[in-house]
Amino acid sequence: MIDLVIFDCDGVLIDSEIISAQMLVEELAKLQVRIDLDYVARHFLGRSYPTVMNQIRDAFGLDLPESFEAQYRARLLDAFEADLEVMPGVAEVLDQIATPWCVATSSSRPRAERSLAIAGLAERVGDRLFTASQVTHGKPAPDLFQLAAREMGAEPARCLVIEDSLNGLRAGRAAGMKVWRFTGGSHLAGRDLTAPEEARPDHEFASFADFFHSVPDLRRKS
Repeated sequence: MIDLVIFDCDGVLIDSEIISAQMLVEELAKLQVRIDLDYVARHFLGRSYPTVMNQIRDAFGLDLPESFEAQYRARLLDAFEADLEVMPGVAEVLDQIATPWCVATSSSRPRAERSLAIAGLAERVGDRLFTASQVTHGKPAPDLFQLAAREMGAEPARCLVIEDSLNGLRAGRAAGMKVWRFTGGSHLAGRDLTAPEEARPDHEFASFADFFHSVPDLRRKS
């Protein structure tokens, strides 16, 4: 039985991860730090912005200028305004799901709220949005998913997490929840999606058109 579905946002509800990764690669190149999209996918996917910045500082011995974060966030939102799209089929799933649901994301609240608004999902999500800024430890720690379950009044063992990143999958499993991996985002196209044991999902799907096939009871009865 599933009492709560917890959706990740970036790379699940919205096709944003490829835009974020490309922007980060470009911004770091201006500081003579050369990484590619594979590097971003391996090291940063599913992590919060502060965690990513700390990893960059440690890995490259880089003292990021104070203006870096503000400039990156501003350019990223501009790119979202131009190119961000909702994942195909997501709106239909959110409109048809009968089980309580919420969103738990590693993005900051301002970015998440703006992203959802651009994608046309803000009114559907409403106040059912939880972000990494609300917990001490972000993904892959279970804290964010545990917070979402607690606030929504659900037992972790009766929650279903929908994630795309290995860190998100690790977080869901560490929280004692059932975990599905969505593989239809642009950032995962052509990549090896083999997951290590601690991040292995209970189910994978590449299209939200297939979301209710394995759990038809989650769909609202017509």
